[in-house]
Amino acid sequence: MSRSRSTLVLPIFPLPDVTFFPHTLLPLHVFEARYRVMVMDTLARDRRLAVVKLRPGYEAAYAGKPAVHPVAGAGEIVSWERLASGRYNILLKGEHRVRIERERPSDTLYRVVTAQRLDDVPPAGNVVPVLDRIRGACGRLLRALDRPADLLDTALADGQPPGAIADRIAAAVLPDATLRQELLETLDVANRLARVSAALEDLVNELLGGRE
Repeated sequence: MSRSRSTLVLPIFPLPDVTFFPHTLLPLHVFEARYRVMVMDTLARDRRLAVVKLRPGYEAAYAGKPAVHPVAGAGEIVSWERLASGRYNILLKGEHRVRIERERPSDTLYRVVTAQRLDDVPPAGNVVPVLDRIRGACGRLLRALDRPADLLDTALADGQPPGAIADRIAAAVLPDATLRQELLETLDVANRLARVSAALEDLVNELLGGRE
């Protein structure tokens, strides 16, 4: 479902504490009837949908139309498996951020929105120092967790946009769902990198108890 390069019509998959970043892969197990229908319909069209984080207090209205954050991640279903139960296992590939403009009238059980594609604001200055800090903090984090040293090599690799590194590390490492949503809403790449770097340092310090 799409209308132009910048304005999109997308089904939304509201989830608690899930942030879907561009440049990342998100596996999901889809079991609710309305979202199983959404996946089936999406696969019959262009395979694109948006994953959006539910706002706090969503539980009371979950069966209807609970409030969601205005910025979501949009992407494509790149692989899927329909189980004998009718449930789906799907893998989403993040393509871009979107801002939800309005919910569209729909005769489906799931919700459909008009959304605006959001593009990164490129950094004006040199981001090599902050990227070096992010790589260093990731190395210390992996050592503190006794994980393989090359575990985040793909996310940290040279040759990709700096914003993609911030997105991939936020998705892979940062546990705070509120912070991840704030990073999704941060279009300024330099600011996003700085926040990811600071969050990594805080996480490492917390794990090590200040011992380095």
